[in-house]
Amino acid sequence: MAQPTLSNLHPPRGSRHRKVRVGRGMGSKMGKTAGAGNKGQQSRRGYSRRPGFEGGQMPLGRRLPKRGFRAQRSPRLAVVNLVALNEFSAGETITPELLAERGILRDARDGVKILGDGELQVALTVRAQAFSKSAAEKIAKAGGKAEILP
Repeated sequence: MAQPTLSNLHPPRGSRHRKVRVGRGMGSKMGKTAGAGNKGQQSRRGYSRRPGFEGGQMPLGRRLPKRGFRAQRSPRLAVVNLVALNEFSAGETITPELLAERGILRDARDGVKILGDGELQVALTVRAQAFSKSAAEKIAKAGGKAEILP
């Protein structure tokens, strides 16, 4: 095939075809019912189905059990366990930005909560939006400080 130039450009075969003009007689291949089938709600003019409609069957959204509640504006905190803080050197100040920089946090969301899983071997100043009770106790026991950020 010849290299395409401005004089012989054309769309790829099969990519363009005529719009079907529905309801234009039997010779149009779409005569009589114009592709809408026979009778019923969907064959009528102006019919539009709402999202999630399943033909009168109980929709999936209503079949599934509803459980729990989450407030619209409850802060979504990323969690970090105390064990992960052992890789920092003693006396260092840990902030959410530093945790993200070191790859301990993937996303900061609305902030960070430190959980008390594991033991802390180094004295650190930890700044975060929230601490579990056990995490705050273990940080203090290791000789560090837990500071709550706004």
